Amino acid sequence: MIKDKNIICISQTTWHGEFTKSTVQLLSLLAEHNNVFFVEYPFTLKDVVMSLLGKQKAQVGRMLGLKNRIVDEKTENGSIVKHLVMPPVLPIDFIKNKTAFKFLFGINTYLYKRQLLKVIEKYSLSNTIIMTAYNPMYGLPMIGQLNESLNVYYCYDGMDTRRHKSRIFNIEKEFCSKVDGIITTSDFLNSEKKKLNSNSFVVKNGVDYKLFVPFAKKSVSKSTTPKKIGYIGTLDQRFDIDMVEHSVNELPDVLFEFTGYLLNNTIVERLSKYPNVSFFDPIKANEVPKLLAKYDLGIIPYIMDEVNKNIYPLKINEYLAVGVPVVMTAFANLTDFKNIVQVANTKEQFKEHILNELTNDNDALIKERIAFAKQNSWEGRAVEFGNILEKFYNEKSQESSLK
Repeated sequence: MIKDKNIICISQTTWHGEFTKSTVQLLSLLAEHNNVFFVEYPFTLKDVVMSLLGKQKAQVGRMLGLKNRIVDEKTENGSIVKHLVMPPVLPIDFIKNKTAFKFLFGINTYLYKRQLLKVIEKYSLSNTIIMTAYNPMYGLPMIGQLNESLNVYYCYDGMDTRRHKSRIFNIEKEFCSKVDGIITTSDFLNSEKKKLNSNSFVVKNGVDYKLFVPFAKKSVSKSTTPKKIGYIGTLDQRFDIDMVEHSVNELPDVLFEFTGYLLNNTIVERLSKYPNVSFFDPIKANEVPKLLAKYDLGIIPYIMDEVNKNIYPLKINEYLAVGVPVVMTAFANLTDFKNIVQVANTKEQFKEHILNELTNDNDALIKERIAFAKQNSWEGRAVEFGNILEKFYNEKSQESSLK
């Protein structure tokens, strides 16, 4: 596993938040043996204004340099990650004119690069590994600009047009072809990236097993109260409303609870009319195990389309870690879970799988799910990830020595 290296992560997410992030989990563990810097998603001037108006939450003081842009984040395992908040950039994703966009984005990348170079100089970083986590928009213009020894792309989802419009597809393709290596989270993603860069490998998502196991079920609930089905995660365009509504309507004696960020109001509009459906605000990551443990079954009802083929859902191992049976749609080819979860191609099949799992669950199956999830701990995934980084680093060093 890689050790004693400087790693700067150009991220597409924030460090903090209610839901688990694979980037944060991996970097927290890599920080035990490496000097890790996490670069927060670059907020815009619009985000500053909206935050000052109380309509959004962003760390305005740090963004504007009124407070330290870099702070130490102590992870659960006791390691330290340097957390960097960038200066605000111009909001330009809406601009359609290519010339105008290129000019203004050049300003943004200049600000971004200047801040990173300041950090590199301040901490006397050398032989740095740049790890771009699902942010090719800023990862591409940084290649070769930071005196890095290695440039790696960590890709955990397929690209879509919601944030950067259709231009992101060509940007990501070019980025994939230029980086030294790629690490993806699913076999499908890896097969796609290998077409652009042969140095592509898979490290699948994991679970914080130590956090979940204290809440793991010991036996099937004998309660006479209605069975409860849970979904925890973002309620967005990926969610298959038709699939879920059919089960909700056909199983009126089963309670369905949905917890998470609501980004698609149609979900509530369609499902809240049913008396056996409830919606709840998102909860903190450390509160998830206790909530999951009260369910008799967990669902992952993603739409079966080209974008969702890329997904290896974090929640699948979290459900299993507390012993909960899982029913999901056939949105991705997740062969690892072939014998441990139920996969549906139709809404009728989705409902039947739910009924079968609720009816036939037993204590032995609970133990089997928990044991399966234990094999997918983040600690194990971090070792895999670190070993691939070390392979990339050694190969690049050998190439450099031959020149």
